[in-house]
Parts: sequence; C-alpha cells; structure tokens
Amino acid sequence: FVSPHSASPLLPFTTTPPQNHRRHHLLPPPSGPSSRPRATMSRRAVIVSTARTGLTKSFRSGFNNTHGAVMQGHAIKHAIEKAGISPGDVEDVIIGCGFPEGATGMNIARNAALWAGCPVTTSGTTINRFCSSGLQAVASAAHSVMVDGVDVAIGGGVESISMVSPVASKTTVTEEKLMSEFPALWMPMIETADIVSARYGISREAQDVYSVESQRRTAAAQEAGLFKDEIVPMKATMLVTDKETGETSHKTVLADRDECNRPGTTLEALAGMNPVRSKVDPSAFITAGNASQLSDGASACVVMSEAEASRRGLQPLGAFKGFAVAGCAPDEMGIGPVFAVPRLLARHGLKVDDIDLWELNEAFAVVPLYSMQQLGIDHAKTNVNGGSIAIGHPFGMTGSRMVGHALLEGKRRGAKSAVVTMCIGGGMGAAGLFEIF
Repeated sequence: FVSPHSASPLLPFTTTPPQNHRRHHLLPPPSGPSSRPRATMSRRAVIVSTARTGLTKSFRSGFNNTHGAVMQGHAIKHAIEKAGISPGDVEDVIIGCGFPEGATGMNIARNAALWAGCPVTTSGTTINRFCSSGLQAVASAAHSVMVDGVDVAIGGGVESISMVSPVASKTTVTEEKLMSEFPALWMPMIETADIVSARYGISREAQDVYSVESQRRTAAAQEAGLFKDEIVPMKATMLVTDKETGETSHKTVLADRDECNRPGTTLEALAGMNPVRSKVDPSAFITAGNASQLSDGASACVVMSEAEASRRGLQPLGAFKGFAVAGCAPDEMGIGPVFAVPRLLARHGLKVDDIDLWELNEAFAVVPLYSMQQLGIDHAKTNVNGGSIAIGHPFGMTGSRMVGHALLEGKRRGAKSAVVTMCIGGGMGAAGLFEIF
C-alpha cells in the first residue's frame, strides 16, 4: 500500500502473503454462486415465489396451539419448493412479526429457517414494525439483494395471536416520559380507529357498507379458487376446550383455506352489532364486523436477483421497486398510508392513477375508506378480493401475504404495477411498490 501523498510505502510490500493470513483456516474457502463477484446498487430484486398458510381464527381454531416456527417453517419450505431452488441456496431469511416473543420469540426467523430444512449456513433475522412487519421483511430482503449482493433471500411474516397475545398483554411495561408525552403509544388500536372515525367524519354506516363488500369479494374469490395458488395446506393439532368442564383435548385439523370470512354477511346484521367500546364511548364506531379478524398464520416470499433468476431459468412473479414509511400522531395511526403512499410515488415519479392494483390493509374499515378518500384511490382497484376484514389479519404476516397476492392477482388481471400499504401501530404508515410480470 502506497500513500497518495508520499512515494514511500506505509507498509512493507510483498507479493507473497504470510502463510497464516486466513485466520479462520478451518472454514472452507467460499465456493458456488454466492462467491462470484457481483455488481451492487444497480441490481434488480425479483420475487420468484410465494407461499402461505391458510388463516385460522385465533384462540378457537386450527393454529391455536401451533408454534410460530412451525407455521413459518411450513411457509418457507414450500416457498423454496415453489421456486425450484435448494434450501442451501438461501443466504438469509428475514421474517416480520408483530409480537416477536413467546412462541414467536427467540429470533423466530432463524428457528423457522432451520425448521424448514435450511442448513445452519442459512442465517435469519426477525424484524418488527407491527402491522407492516411482513412488508418490511420483503423490502429488507430485496434491499439485501439490491445493495449487498445477496443472490437469494426470503422475506415473510408470522403471527400467533393465539399463543402470544395472552402472554404479551400481561407483560407490557410503559415508560414514564413517553406515557406523559405520547400516551397513545399504548392506546388500543381499536380506540385509535374510533378517534379517526370521529375526527375525519367516516360514518358507521360507511364502514359497515365497506365491510359487507369486503366479505362479498373474499367469498367470490374463494369460490373462484383465487387463493389456491398461494395457500399450502398444513396439518395442525388444535387445542379444544370444553366450555362446561374446562377440560382440554387435542384434535388434528387440516388448514387448507382462510376460514375467517363470513360469506353471508349483510348490512342489516352489521348495523345491529354494538360497538366494542360502547360502554366507555356510546358514540364509538368500531364493531367486530367492521374490523379485521384476529387470526394466526405465516407467509414467505423468495426474493432473488434478476440475474440469478435468469441464470436459473426461473420466471419471476414481479420485481420490488421501492418502499417508504412515514410517521403520524400515534392516536390516529390509521391515517398512516395517507403520508407513506405520496412519499413512495413521488420518489418514483408516479401518480395514484398510474397504479393498477392496490392492497390497502383493512385493519379497520375506516383505514381504507379514509385513505382512498384522501388519496383518490379507486375502490375498484383496491383489495379486489377482499382484505383483512374478511380474510383475517395475523399482524406480522399480513404484509407478506398482501405482496404475494398482489403479484398473483395482478398477473391474472394483466396489471403492471401494484402498491401494498398499511397503517402501523404507534402512528406510522408503510407502502411498497411492485412491478408485476
């Protein structure tokens, strides 16, 4: 090495490195595709496969006793098989989880990768951005391909509300300064939805009408078999509790479809439901019928460099184009997409009308209603096969599910672009842009 400011060498120069230069001499030298030199920054990241479990009702259905590593491992295993690659080809597994503790703790991404049959040389990391965790994971996997030269990664998401929520609700610890300045950080999400409804004039009737349509769209999509390309059936052992005696037993079930939707939902039925918070707020808006359903499940997407997919002769579903987040007041977290979407589109020189398909998470009906109103998004292009109100919403999994579905449905419709977006607890919004092949 020679200093640019001096003709004299700073270190002795030799063409022969010392014999002990490889400190980790017991490890074999790098070999295979991952060791090839590659350009970074200009690489395109493509999604070559997606797989997920069906969604089951939390606490009282199929996955209520299934560890997160099992659900996520199942999704990873089948995403790998769909991609036609070897588990050892995957360099890193990035999994989003809304509550990464208990049965989804201990770095669930790493554990699920091993459960899926990936070798110990495949790494894993778990990330959390509440309801956007699955989308964040797919974006992070794509970033690793685009920036760090990773050839094959997996992005996905998992949530076991059944096994984790009862524990997490008892272990929450607040912080004095934040509780004084931002108490809504710990506010129940349903209360923030009531606030948005009242603050921005989104009526109860409008929310119920929207929810009926979500149920109708999901029922029609199920009838047409539009979710079969993404759901991989999975056997599970369900915990059954006798309501009279309290005794528990186990039952083997097959989760091969989303079971949360109610196809026969009518506007009259929803109008007759009491708001969840009616005892503390008689003017509340949110009911069990116009909110997303608590459910358990997992999803995985195989992300790859476009060059690697071409080398392998694979036909990708689409390409990751970009990701953006934005913050808002914690007590109105439901309006997050209104800030994240314009930021995303502006960075890519696009307008709302340029997007062919929208997946806008239905955490509560008020979220897509307000977002579509403010952004000028056409409902005919949004959640075309229903959303979380009917399908279910495992917090950390939903974003990955929405990505996979947008790509598959977009291809069926001949769409060229899709945006996946959602609100986020704590006062945020996230949005991802995808090209559909």
